[in-house]
Amino acid sequence: MAQLAQEILSSLDEEQRAVATAVRGPVCVIAGAGTGKTRAITHRLAYAVDIGVVDANRILALTFTARAAGEMRSRLRTLGVPNIAARTFHAAALKQLMYFWPQALGGRFPSLLTSKSGFLGEALDRAGIAVTKSPSLLRDISGEIEWAKVMQIPSDEYAKSVEEGQRRLPTKTQSKSAASRLGALDIARVYEAYESLKKQERAIDFEDVLLLTVGMLEEEREIRERVRDQYRYFTVDEYQDVSPLQQRLLDLWLGKREDICVVGDPAQTIYSFAGATPAFLLNFTKKYPDAEVIRLSAGYRSTPEIINLANTILRNGGLGHDLDAVNSHGELPKSSAFTSESGELISIAEKVGETIKSGISPQAIAILARTNAQLEAIEDALNLAGIENQIRTAERFFERGAVREMVAAIRSGSVLSDPKGDWLSELRDLLKQFGENDKFARALIQLAHELSSDGIDSMRSFLRELEDRAEQNNPPALPGVTLATLHGAKGLEWDWVFIAGASASNLPWASAPIEEERRLFYVGITRAKRSLSISYAGEPSPFLREAGLISA
Repeated sequence: MAQLAQEILSSLDEEQRAVATAVRGPVCVIAGAGTGKTRAITHRLAYAVDIGVVDANRILALTFTARAAGEMRSRLRTLGVPNIAARTFHAAALKQLMYFWPQALGGRFPSLLTSKSGFLGEALDRAGIAVTKSPSLLRDISGEIEWAKVMQIPSDEYAKSVEEGQRRLPTKTQSKSAASRLGALDIARVYEAYESLKKQERAIDFEDVLLLTVGMLEEEREIRERVRDQYRYFTVDEYQDVSPLQQRLLDLWLGKREDICVVGDPAQTIYSFAGATPAFLLNFTKKYPDAEVIRLSAGYRSTPEIINLANTILRNGGLGHDLDAVNSHGELPKSSAFTSESGELISIAEKVGETIKSGISPQAIAILARTNAQLEAIEDALNLAGIENQIRTAERFFERGAVREMVAAIRSGSVLSDPKGDWLSELRDLLKQFGENDKFARALIQLAHELSSDGIDSMRSFLRELEDRAEQNNPPALPGVTLATLHGAKGLEWDWVFIAGASASNLPWASAPIEEERRLFYVGITRAKRSLSISYAGEPSPFLREAGLISA
């Protein structure tokens, strides 16, 4: 074995090494939370390239968030294989669609909607539905349309799918307005008007990107063969989250070949409301009877106390195999009861403040909740306490005016920057003009330090990374305590985690399947590395009793 190949494998445990050396597909990796799956699959790709199994330029590594794709690219760069394409399904499809558009469809490429809200507001008017266009209502309608499109259900069949039980509409919403809840026929009318408006304005959304790419590959044999010639070796992370439409696209990319490695965890299936299904992961060995199945079970993220709590949830819900604790012991997870939500929020703010005063970085702390409305109340409580915080949202960081100005300054500065000089000091000086305490500048400087450790060695290289992140919508972490929904926290981790509002009225959410809500609770628990505190006001979530956090 070559020296570099040995180095690639040397940092892996036995289970991870089994993944890395299984370089011929099909391979299915069942990876529990915090078991080092990203390390295993990136080392597998680097190892396969190093021993000559595949050319790095022929690999397509797919995942579900821009942040995860960025993390994968960063690790691959550190492993010496920066040429591997690591993208989200949408980013990979968009790149192909734009490249082949002149040949397949002709004309100018449509404008891409990064948000549906504006078009949905107009669609409500066109559909003759008079309601307050609150953010929560538009978010709900957007979710319904996105689900229908990834399930390949057109607007004239949407109401029927609800009627037949394929889709259960929410019975309550984050909005207090009774008018905010629409019926299936209303949503179908808005869906139809939305599609008509997009066609009129020559615009497409992210679901259209997948649908159009699928159509192009199915109809255009020459394009299909060119894409298959380009990509011959596939890795799919978070495979439990794949939708029928994404699987259809993956099948088109793959053809009859079997060089595919999928990685997932059925216990972390939390996006069925968006069309995701674990069926493709669970049935992988039926599709590929000769597939090698490898399990990752060593829990490197959390303390044994947190892992024991997670395992209790796994067992009670029949969600899968236990995680094995390997870290040093820590404090027991705590649950706290309050008579009012306001009292709960005041207490959380006090505990977070005490944690920061003890020397813990605010960026190592997260407060998670079930809904966006809860986050807004938490944000108010932290602001009153003078604690810097930031809500993780879908807002595009690199489209902010201030960030655009900073990137433009970095672009100019990179021209004059000394390639052999101290580029980090130059960057700090360059961004001082935007204010010493500007949170966006601080985020970029923090990112620069992280990337410097990963091999970025000049301002010009940093600029290229920023441009790549802007294209992939992969923002840096902003300073302050992170506030996120349980769904939004998927794939992330913090030293100190507070799960707020874990009451029976929020968890499980009334309109969601209880099995999925239990998995969502499990995901929340396994975000914590060192400390986990769960609180509620009024009636506690039944999951707290299941976990043994409160007496039955």
